Amino acid sequence: MNILTFDVEEWYNCDFISENFNWNNYEVRIYEGVGRILDELAKHEIKGTFFCLGWLAENHPSIIKRIHDEGHQVGCHSYQHQLSTRFSPDSFRADTYKAKSLIEDVIGDGIECFRAPGFSITHKNLWAFDVLHELGFKYDCSIFPAHHDYGGMPDYGSSEPAILLQNGYEIKEFPINIHRLFCKNLVFSGGGFFRLFPYWLIKKWGKETPYMMTYFHPRDFDSDQPVIKELPKVRKFKSYVGLKHSFVKFQKILADFDFVNVAQANDVIDWSSAKRINL
Repeated sequence: MNILTFDVEEWYNCDFISENFNWNNYEVRIYEGVGRILDELAKHEIKGTFFCLGWLAENHPSIIKRIHDEGHQVGCHSYQHQLSTRFSPDSFRADTYKAKSLIEDVIGDGIECFRAPGFSITHKNLWAFDVLHELGFKYDCSIFPAHHDYGGMPDYGSSEPAILLQNGYEIKEFPINIHRLFCKNLVFSGGGFFRLFPYWLIKKWGKETPYMMTYFHPRDFDSDQPVIKELPKVRKFKSYVGLKHSFVKFQKILADFDFVNVAQANDVIDWSSAKRINL
């Protein structure tokens, strides 16, 4: 099963370590970036899941509305891309409720799917699932099933959909998939490693895994975006490597794999035989 997802955020959100949220000072590039993705998906008649920021719904609602109007699933990616580990339960609830409400007002429909920035739901903030359940989310895509810069959840086990059990409720989890190489966990199906590795290798690993969760950003295909000079060297490399040829890789992966979105995946999974995880 191959699931196609996008994190809808601006080019400068690669630096979510920053506390500077005065985003009106930055160049707007989201329309062209998302439009290019939507046009390519239309050619292939593929529907994806787009995790959108509440800030974009508030400030650039037409791009969120276009995603929904073209038949794609819209999910929530927080209000302004803060790591979930930086919140208290109350502030996380306020942020997520604000984002969810803004997005729903724009598309005129409910949203049921969530992804935390940076895959930042870990054992240190499992209360985030309590909040997601309370706010009506049915699906989550926030878990990194290995050690990660922001914690990860290495005891999740194999990368596959599962039912999370906590405090008497259930949430269906669609984690990111990883590939183990030289004692390092690599996410080849999105982000910096997708841009870095040659496509033949991405295709090989993708064909070898029974479950692939992609996660792309508009900035992943924008070779003309400004460079954030303040980024640390490692972060700068991860943020800008391979931009020149990344959209060609994207076109190839759409042609070489069959994709569904999260809602479509949910409909075909036999959840009665899925693994169940007590948090």
